[in-house]
Formats: sequence, structure tokens, C-alpha cells
Amino acid sequence: MAIVDRDVKYLNRDFSDVRARLIEFSKTYFPNTYNDFSPTSPGMMFMEQASYVSDVMSFYLDNQLQETFTQFARQTNNQYELAYMFGYKPKTTGAAQATIELFQQVPAKLSGSTYLPDYDYALTIGENSTVASSLNSTVNFLMEDQCNFAVSSSNDPTEISIYQISGDTPQYYLLKKTRNAISATITSQTFTFGAPEQFQTIDITANNIIGILDIIDSDGNTWYEVDYLAQEMIYDNIKNTNTNDPNNVVDVGDVPYLLQLKKVQRRFATRFTSNTNLQIQFGAGNPNDVDETITPNSNNVGIGLPFEKNKLTTAYSPTNFLFTNTYGISPSSITLTVRYLIGGGVGANVPSGDLSNLNTTNLKFNNPNLNSTTANYIFGSIAVNSPGAADGGQAGDTTEEIRQNTISTISAQQRSVTLDDYIVRALSMPPEYGTIAKAYIEKPKLTDEQVSTIETLNLWALSQNSLGQFSVPTQTLKKNLRTYLSQYRIIGDNIEVRNGFIINIALDFEIIVLPNYNNNDVILSCINSLKSYFARDNWQINQPILVRDLFVRLDKIPGVQTVKDIKITNKAGTSSGYSQYAYDISSATQNQVIYPSLDPSIFEIKYPDSDIKGRVVPL
Repeated sequence: MAIVDRDVKYLNRDFSDVRARLIEFSKTYFPNTYNDFSPTSPGMMFMEQASYVSDVMSFYLDNQLQETFTQFARQTNNQYELAYMFGYKPKTTGAAQATIELFQQVPAKLSGSTYLPDYDYALTIGENSTVASSLNSTVNFLMEDQCNFAVSSSNDPTEISIYQISGDTPQYYLLKKTRNAISATITSQTFTFGAPEQFQTIDITANNIIGILDIIDSDGNTWYEVDYLAQEMIYDNIKNTNTNDPNNVVDVGDVPYLLQLKKVQRRFATRFTSNTNLQIQFGAGNPNDVDETITPNSNNVGIGLPFEKNKLTTAYSPTNFLFTNTYGISPSSITLTVRYLIGGGVGANVPSGDLSNLNTTNLKFNNPNLNSTTANYIFGSIAVNSPGAADGGQAGDTTEEIRQNTISTISAQQRSVTLDDYIVRALSMPPEYGTIAKAYIEKPKLTDEQVSTIETLNLWALSQNSLGQFSVPTQTLKKNLRTYLSQYRIIGDNIEVRNGFIINIALDFEIIVLPNYNNNDVILSCINSLKSYFARDNWQINQPILVRDLFVRLDKIPGVQTVKDIKITNKAGTSSGYSQYAYDISSATQNQVIYPSLDPSIFEIKYPDSDIKGRVVPL
């Protein structure tokens, strides 16, 4: 029997189209076999079942294809996977930054004819000491660096003042140090490994994980975190001591740490999963090479590439020498102790003066042979203070934030070339260094007489306080941001981080309500709609206010007949809790558009519950 070539079409994908095509197919190729196409016939039952299955399968295929594209994916787990694939690391929390002032008293001693502080009684506060919030005992701030009151340098000065005096004779001096701290608590977990396995993974299950502090194995070896397991070289900072570098230890005051390029076999990469767990992955091999310090040179360029440096016409990335195909070693027959940081969040943006409870378990005198009575008094004199509010604490990335940051990361490709690249980098700074809420960048305007050989860029930044309100970033946060951006700037770019300006506003509106509607309910709906419109996540630096949009938005509220008037006024004055900057709203309004100031600024309704008011007026 001859084989009949059937005309099969593949464009019918929904239920109705597939059903119609099945009927047409049966009439064309089986006219004498089946011709009862009534809705109640058995044949139509099977055709509709096939149409249903085809429609469902088509839906799932479309949905799965959609989930492979960053700009269309809706499932959180897929957004995480796509983000890591393109080089963006989502954040599950953002650590707040704070400046901590530490004080202690020391007795005075006579040196010749001059009274000086007796530094035998100077205390050392060990690294990773914590300071707790007075208002919220669950919020702790971590000081990563130790504090030695006996040492003073240009980078770490000790301020000295007379605390107690008897006649003309000083009795006690007050020593003051300043440290940076982040809202974090150290937590540890141990993992035991047996036989080596390629690309072993372990999971840290905890809330608000900031990142890994360190991993030490039972043999005392340190494991190093890398961006990718193929990254064999890292930039490592070590303390400037006589043991590490006897030639440069004289500069320890100005250079407390040494930066070196180090080859590491024991390494790991981390990634957050969609359920906010932290996954740690190790390497695949067990090479015999030991860690060593190297200096990049022309021989390093191309290492890890199949053609190495033979193709001189190929454009090489300067980072090529950082990569290898060995992927590091896999832990075997060993126990790893993982120390990680948890904390952060908007609630960690505590107000000034709140950080005053120092954990004293990590304190010691530099000289152990002291008068016990005096030593006990001095030990009790230690005090801490936070002169400014903590800032930078923020919740983790939403699905939409992951999407937008991933798209921007793809275009940036691990370097900052365009102005938008710098904004993306600023917003994606690791949370342990603080979090930037809003950023804006521009080139300075040079006059005809000015000539610049260096591309100076002004980056205007804002952070958030504990209530989620905009605030200017602290000096510590700006310093961290400058350091972070320096890794990605191109040669010739100079980044100047500045404080963005905040323009606080209030809004009053008048509406006419339709009959049979409750006035209070309509007013409340209007206020809630305006709160949503002015939500801080919706606003950027230098974004104008389109007054016409406000009229349209209120006009769509059920029960609103007419929007009579909308007035926007400036709220200024630190005594009232607002920004110090006054702004002439009327002069800045043109064609129902309120423009921000020439200096990069952002509009904010700081207290929406009281600064958004409405009333019903008669027709």
C-alpha cells in the first residue's frame, strides 16, 4: 500500500485552533471512516481531549521558554539562576554602616617635668568585637579591626584630653578611638568531608546572611572565596608586620595592610538560592601545587586560555592571568569551620547615640602587670558612642530588582565604561560595605578656559535610615563606595562621591465626590494611591514630578467626580525633622512639571501619613 504524504501544519497551538485543524484533518484524510462531528459524538470527545492536551503543552512550552530570558522570567528561582549566569550576585540583606567612638581613661604619670598618659593601662579591644543597640537588643554591630589605645598614627589617631584634674595636676586622661562597624553577628558551622568529590556543595541555612567571613579547615589552612572556581589568583590583604614584610613595617601607621597577588588552590565560590540559603561550592581536583605569591607579568597573560599567548593579534583581557582550568581542590577527610555574618536590614539603621553597649569579653591590657585596683577602675571606664545614625541597611533584592540589575550587569560586563555602569556598580556594592539606595552620576561642566586630561565624574549618592527615609551617606559609606568603584573604573576616570540633596514635600488636594459615595472612604483611597505613587522605590535622583499624572491618578479613583486642585509645597527645617534644604516649588514648576534643582536632588514625602492631605469640596 502506498504511503500517503499528509499535510501537517504546526502553527495551531491553542485549543480552538487545534480542534479546528483536527476536524479539517479528519475530513480530508478520513472522509469515509468518520464523519460525525457533532459536539456529543465520541470522535469529537477524543479530538477535544487531544486539543486540550495540545493547548496545555503549548502553554508550558511558552512559559518555560519565557523563563529562560531575564527580561521575561517571573519565577524567583529562575531569576537567581539567570543573575548568577550573567555575573550579578543577588543580595538577601544589606548591612548598615556606623562610626563607633571608643573611650577609656588612663592615669597620668610624671615623665620628667611633664604629665603624660600612662599607656601601661591602655586597653586593646580585639577584632570582631560587637556593640549592641540600646533600643533593639537583636541588632549588633561588628568592628572587624582591633582597637589599641596605645598606638596612634595618621590612619588611626588616638585623641587625648584631660579627664580629671586636681589643682593643676592631671589625674586621668581620656583616650578616644574611632572605628567603622557593620550590622552583623558572627555565626559558625562545621562540615565534615570524607572521600573527595568533584564540585561538592554545602548549604548554610539561616536568615539574613550577609556573606562568608572565613573558612578554616582542621589542619589550620584557610580557604579563599573567589568569584568563579576557575579564578586561581586573588588579591589578598595581609597585616603589615615585621614577619610579613620587614622592609615596610616602618610604614605600618600609614599602611596597616599589604596587598599582594596570591595563588590559591583551596578556594570556594558562593551563591544565594531563591530560598535565601547560601550555597558554597568547592573545586574538582587535588593538585600538588602549593599556594604561592606571584607578580603579574607578560608571561602570565593568556594563562588558562587554550591558545595561550601565541595569537598575538588577539585582544587579551588584563585579567586573563587570574584564571585557570584546574578549579581548585576538593576537600577530603577534613573538617571545615565556616564563619559567616548575619544581620543587616532596614531595622539596622539605628539612630545616633544608640550603639552604646560594648561586649567586654574581648578586652585586655597591653601590660598584664598592673595595680589591680587601678586596673579594675580603668576597665570599668571603657565607653562607646555612635555619633551619627547608622545607614546603608536594606532588605534583600526583589525579583524585579534582580531582573533590572542583571540586565545592567550584562551590558556592563564587569567594567564601568558608561555612566550607567557606575550607577549599577554603586547599587550592587556588597552589603557588608553598606548599601546605596539611590545614585546619579554626571560629568562636571568645564568652562572654555578649563582643560582636563582626567575624566572626573561626580557620583551623587543617598542612603536610607532605619525608617526607610532618604538620608545622606556617612563618610564611611562613601569611602567604601569609592574603594569599591576603583576596581571597575577605566584608566583616566576619577570618581568623586558626593551627597545627594533631598527635597521634602507635602501634598494637598481637593476633590468633588460623586453622590452615594462615602467621602471619608474616597479620601482614604486617594491618599493611599498617592502614597503608592510617591513610594521611595519609584523615585530616582533628578526625576521631576508630573503634576498632570497626579490629576489623572486621582481621577481614576472610584467615587471621584472631579479633581479640583493639587498643591505641592516644600517642607524644610531639621528642627521639624525635614531636610535642611528649602526649595521654591512655584519657580521650579513649568507646564505642570516640577523640576528638581540643578544640583542632583530627589523629591521625597518624608512623612506620608501627615504630609498627604485631602478634602472634599462642593461642586
